Amino acid sequence: MDRAWSCGARLSVGNCAESAAQALALQPLGEALALAADGPPVLAFGAWFKNAPCLVHGRTAQFAHTVGDLDRAGACQDHDAAIERLCGLFVGEPAAVAHDLHPDFHSSRAACAFAARRGLPAIAVQHHHAHVAAVLAECGHGGPALGLALDGVGLGTDGQAWGGELLRVEGAEFARLGHLRALPLAGGDRAAREPWRMAAAVLHALGRADEIGARFAGQPAAARLGQVLERPHLCAPTTSMGRVFDAAAGLLGVCEVMKFEAEAAIALEAAAAGWPDAAPLDRSHWALGADGGLDLLPLLAVLADERDVSRGAARFHATLIAALAQWIERAAQAQALATVVLSGGCFHNRILSAGLAARLRGQGLEVLEARRLSPGDAGLALGQAWVARRILEKGN
Repeated sequence: MDRAWSCGARLSVGNCAESAAQALALQPLGEALALAADGPPVLAFGAWFKNAPCLVHGRTAQFAHTVGDLDRAGACQDHDAAIERLCGLFVGEPAAVAHDLHPDFHSSRAACAFAARRGLPAIAVQHHHAHVAAVLAECGHGGPALGLALDGVGLGTDGQAWGGELLRVEGAEFARLGHLRALPLAGGDRAAREPWRMAAAVLHALGRADEIGARFAGQPAAARLGQVLERPHLCAPTTSMGRVFDAAAGLLGVCEVMKFEAEAAIALEAAAAGWPDAAPLDRSHWALGADGGLDLLPLLAVLADERDVSRGAARFHATLIAALAQWIERAAQAQALATVVLSGGCFHNRILSAGLAARLRGQGLEVLEARRLSPGDAGLALGQAWVARRILEKGN
């Protein structure tokens, strides 16, 4: 719906939206953070999942409450009302609005409509750039820094689904230094809800597609999925770490179909807890490419033959940490940087976040992590605003 926006004034878009705005006004605001640096005011609209808009003004970042996923009309109305409430906290106009690079998110469309009505710049910020920037903003670090952004999905600058990204972030700019080996999304978005599909993609990549039908006999589509995987144009690639966790869970039989978001990753972490102090597999179980990429297929191949779920889950975590640490160490040396940011929804996993941070600090690197904010999309809007500020300052 095309809506007229005005900071500090009520939206006039019908009783339903007005009621939503009135109800939202009764809810507490989200986190307020003190920032290390001043800058132009920016209103950031967030992304799709766990949406939480943010207003950055002076040395303060004020979040609205977490609206949630923008997959329902009610959530979209709540998002619009949250934007209105943030506008009511600020006298005057923001210098710009910021939003995700994906043009079809409700938040992106709302941001562009807002900007058009007010004659303001609308600044699109790449998803993983924003993840890293959110931590830099919270920690008061101006960069440059390495950023490891691990999550489910975010639109990349090449139009592909990113989610396992090693970046160099310096203010308004970022460089993609490397990414995880891409895996095909067999079945499109269904692959993000059905880990067995990611496991099947791994088996296909290992030359073991003939095992898919028998291994996942309980899934009606299993018998023909191998044929689908033979047609790359039917399976968009993704570099998502979230999908790697799904593949691991599917290969170990921890979770074939999820009932809620991140169920497979949560189950995998819980299984790993049953085998404490697992040692990582040796370095032959991952590969660092000349192009800066990280290939975890050798690690996943081991899981395909693992019979002890807890041991397999624990070895997966331990080896993943070792592989990521080597990947980051190589990039840190090449870029002459000693600071690394860990961000993205995968860092809700405490085995991964604590283990990787400890290992990197042991290598002499400064590690920055989300403190009060979520490492996932609920904190993303702060990163959008931080990048937009840098762009505005650069323009001036």
